[in-house]
Amino acid sequence: MGKYILKRTLNSILTVMIVFVAVFMLLRLMPLSGYFPPEMIKETDEATRMTYLRNQGLLDHPIVQLGRFVKNLFQGDLGRSLTVYPKVPISTLLAEKIPVTAAFGLASMILGIVLGLSLGMLMVRFKDRWGDHLGTGYILMVRAIPSLIYLFFIQVWVSLWLNLPMVFDKDIPSSWILPVICLSLGSIAWYALWLRRFMVDEENKDYVKFAMVKGFSKKEVWKRHIFKNAIIPLVIYLPSDLLFIISGSLVIETLYVIPGTGGLLTTAIEKQDNNLVQVIVLMYAVLSVLGVFLGDLLIAAVDPRITLMEDN
Repeated sequence: MGKYILKRTLNSILTVMIVFVAVFMLLRLMPLSGYFPPEMIKETDEATRMTYLRNQGLLDHPIVQLGRFVKNLFQGDLGRSLTVYPKVPISTLLAEKIPVTAAFGLASMILGIVLGLSLGMLMVRFKDRWGDHLGTGYILMVRAIPSLIYLFFIQVWVSLWLNLPMVFDKDIPSSWILPVICLSLGSIAWYALWLRRFMVDEENKDYVKFAMVKGFSKKEVWKRHIFKNAIIPLVIYLPSDLLFIISGSLVIETLYVIPGTGGLLTTAIEKQDNNLVQVIVLMYAVLSVLGVFLGDLLIAAVDPRITLMEDN
């Protein structure tokens, strides 16, 4: 167990390093305008701009710049925003944005789990009947139709039908409803799809048939065996689902003007704020790798049949 955790930790660190180095180097291939404050682009000549870049160390070799950034990173200095919020420390921006994204992420995750598992059980209970067809239709819609189409429909038409705000406002609690629902649509479909599949697989196993022969009721077999065993494979998705949602939905936060990390990244890319882009991408990479890692550990914790041992 200890060797496995150490090995996965090292692999995770290596993955994050590769992603970050690749992003860092690619940003250095972009135009240098992404490193100038807005007023410098408009009001200064070329010589002044080059002096600014030299003073900031941006004309140094990319490897030197990478080493300097990593050193500052370990000292808690993430740098400053250049074009989105000029001269504001990135750590200050993230401290303001992450709680908003985390709140939406947690709410949408809870909603996704509750509705997804409920829909999956409904599909199994009414297999090949109306409940199953209803759930299948929803899953196909979410997975087959481009998300921008139904998200735009929900924002425009559903907000009118239910008299809900079309954009987020921290002072209006009802403005949370549509963003949370939109953010959970994919999770609902995923949990419903795989719970149905795993429960149907469990229903066809010999131990279930044996329990029914012994006289156990179908409801008791469902509760004590089928659902319990079918839910275990879904556990591996929980950490990555939570961390992915917390990292922010670029589309949802942009549509509803939510001041979270997703919207911040979109704005940083549009305004070529390279310092801000590289920090947020690094955060996303860490969250993604951490989610997969925690998923492996969690499924081993809840399923005694799985041991995290190295293959002989």
